[in-house]
Amino acid sequence: MKSLIKGFVVLFVIFIAAFYGIIFRNSGAAGSEVQQIRNWQVTWTDRLDPNPSKGWLEGLDGWTSVSAGEESPVKPDKGMVQWIKITLPQITENSQVVLIDKIYGKHITVSLDGAKVFESQRKFNFSINSVLVPVSSHNSGQTLYIGVSSTTNTIGIFDPIRIGNNQELIKSFVRGNITDLILGSTLIFIAVIMLFCSVFLKYVNMPMWFSLCAVIFSSGLLVLTYSPFVFWLFDYTTAGRILVVMFDLALFILLPSFIFFFEKIFGPGYFALIRRSRKVFVVFSALCMLLLLANELSGNRYYDVYKLITTQFAGYLIIAQFLILAGILTVYVAKGNKEALIFLAGVLSFTLLSAGELIWYYYYDGYYKLFLWKLGIVCFLTSLIIILGRRFAENHRQVVEYSKQLEMFNNELQRSEKMEIISELAASVAHEVRNPLQVTRGFLQLLVEKQQNSDKVYLSMALEELDRASAIITDFLTFAKPEGGKVTTLNVLEEFIHIEGILIPLANLQGGKITVHIPKNLYVRGNSSKFKQAFINIIKNSIEALRGEGDIQIWSYEENDDVVIHIKDNGEGMDEEVLARLGEPYFSNKTKGTGLGLMVTFRIIEVMNGQIHFTSKKGAGTEVVIRFPSVQVEEYAMG
Repeated sequence: MKSLIKGFVVLFVIFIAAFYGIIFRNSGAAGSEVQQIRNWQVTWTDRLDPNPSKGWLEGLDGWTSVSAGEESPVKPDKGMVQWIKITLPQITENSQVVLIDKIYGKHITVSLDGAKVFESQRKFNFSINSVLVPVSSHNSGQTLYIGVSSTTNTIGIFDPIRIGNNQELIKSFVRGNITDLILGSTLIFIAVIMLFCSVFLKYVNMPMWFSLCAVIFSSGLLVLTYSPFVFWLFDYTTAGRILVVMFDLALFILLPSFIFFFEKIFGPGYFALIRRSRKVFVVFSALCMLLLLANELSGNRYYDVYKLITTQFAGYLIIAQFLILAGILTVYVAKGNKEALIFLAGVLSFTLLSAGELIWYYYYDGYYKLFLWKLGIVCFLTSLIIILGRRFAENHRQVVEYSKQLEMFNNELQRSEKMEIISELAASVAHEVRNPLQVTRGFLQLLVEKQQNSDKVYLSMALEELDRASAIITDFLTFAKPEGGKVTTLNVLEEFIHIEGILIPLANLQGGKITVHIPKNLYVRGNSSKFKQAFINIIKNSIEALRGEGDIQIWSYEENDDVVIHIKDNGEGMDEEVLARLGEPYFSNKTKGTGLGLMVTFRIIEVMNGQIHFTSKKGAGTEVVIRFPSVQVEEYAMG
């Protein structure tokens, strides 16, 4: 899934670099062959005659000179029609074309030397048009009349008019506008691919995935249907009307999808503001869709009401929503949330680019084609994809961590079950066998007293084996029921003084020594005899591991409310395979060992709520670290 997200990001970069590369590489592609008309004249009439005569056109008066890039004349009255008069320059070649990139109006008619050469009358509300008028050398000095009507105050031409070679100028025009088609199609393509990829997702990830898919799809549809180039390609009533409807539908889908994605990332928010906002926008979008349907079925009769709600009211609602989201994001960023920082960066890039363009748009009274907001959408969608990728990566990490914990839990469960079975078996065997052994030992002792010296040796050996069997049974009982005995507060130093006294003779026989450094104020809870038994087992193993002269160091301290006890020797040590099997039932690397000693030790420490950890290296010795919950001195004194 991470590779899929990376693929989407790479696809974004490739396409964005491609079409922006086309723009920057081919800007001014027509070069010196292109002539520009930067001055023309305008006048106003009360109607637009689609087939004006040459005499009527030449009889118009009240012409005002206008230059490209300057403030356009204000429309005198709502129903007035603007007429534009352009004097063509000297044209030296045939197959030339007059290109007007953007002319604002719903009904446009173009006449050249009194003959109509172009007309566009839209029945839908999209007022940006592109006009191409073929001309040749014999049209030099002739007058081009353009009549424009519009339902808004934005009307006429604002940018320079270009005249050049037909093929080259059309190529330049297509290159300059194809980016919208590429970007919109790319976003829609990515959304469709994501939709197909959703079959590989688990249910828990689907809501977030589908919401992002809807955001990307609706963004691509917005870019595609906003472009004048698409309307130029399909400039007839049915297709144009469909494009306008698709633009509105994309906007109605985008807003609730975006807030739903935001909610899935950051939760319902403070006072459930995000969740409530999402519900508000779902209801608002549903209302807008119903109004859209009613307006289309009525032949645009309710357009004024529809525009009021879907443009002005929606604008205020969107601004309020973005302020809420920005406030929540700022709080999360202040708390160090990385996803909030990425999200905020995407939102800011889109907001700053769009806000800057809107300022420029209103500065020129609507005579400005918005395009930077598309780059802002790309940055914003990229941030959403990065967040989704991070979320999937985090989910994958949690699944791996959960799998490890589940494996550990299963291993611990199996170990517990084994220990339970062994405990029950040990208790049963010990109780059934111990009494016959004691009776047998008694009879053997009587025989020892009556027999001659030659037979006493064998009888003594039999008694020793019986004692060893009894010791094993005692270990079984201790393993099966380690909680037996009185539990008190133990002074660790005092306990080790007794342990040291018992084991020093054995250590001396092995040529080793025991060094103990334990403070006086360390206390733990447990049974004294079991505590001694556990540590005698550990230290005896260290003594037996010594090679000739050796040293066993024992020290203790308190750390994080725990008493920590270290036992370290410089004996023969163990390899990793032996170390991993310590505490297993019946495992021992001694010739006559049963493995019960460490089993008993592990159970005693477990019952005392302690932890034991072995580290060892073959030929370098072994260190054992045991931790017990500490008991405060005051508690011991009160007891």
